[in-house]
Amino acid sequence: MWLIVGLGNPGKKYEWTRHNVGFLAIDHFLKSLNAPLPQRQEHKALTSKVRLGDKDILLVQPQTFMNLSGDSVISLVNYYKIEVSQILVLHDEVDLPFGSLKMQRQRGHGGNNGIRDIHKKLGTNEYARIRIGVGRPPAGSKQSVANFVLNPFSKIEIAELSDILDTCGDGIEKFIDEGYEKAATRVNSSTAN
Repeated sequence: MWLIVGLGNPGKKYEWTRHNVGFLAIDHFLKSLNAPLPQRQEHKALTSKVRLGDKDILLVQPQTFMNLSGDSVISLVNYYKIEVSQILVLHDEVDLPFGSLKMQRQRGHGGNNGIRDIHKKLGTNEYARIRIGVGRPPAGSKQSVANFVLNPFSKIEIAELSDILDTCGDGIEKFIDEGYEKAATRVNSSTAN
């Protein structure tokens, strides 16, 4: 079983916020497969199971709110006996400009509380991540980063999201089919990071 986790916050009011780009990536990938969106409730998450070739994939949107994402992840890992090498987490990244993607592992949390909690609950940072750039508040803005990520994407950004999430989906498929190294090469060469 492969575990693909998109991070975000549950509820309509957060749906199109920058912090929820992980949820959006999961939905976009499932739509590209004509598969049902996550709706099964288990282990404090909404999940959807699909099969790619001969591999079973569990796509997950934790419903614990971002800061407690690790609760759902560790519960699913233990229940399904998933290897750390078969986990991929998709999340927003303020230290990358909007439109940039970076696939990495063995990194710190970078201030993302969802990643911080997953590191803590799993006891490792060896799992793979796709950091989806959402940028920072504009220069001179008095808006905090915390408020910025909880605001919706602009109309211009929403128009560009589909292509970004397509690349993210390519990375997911390559990760499952060909492994971390080839997936990281694909994702990291896709945009100017």
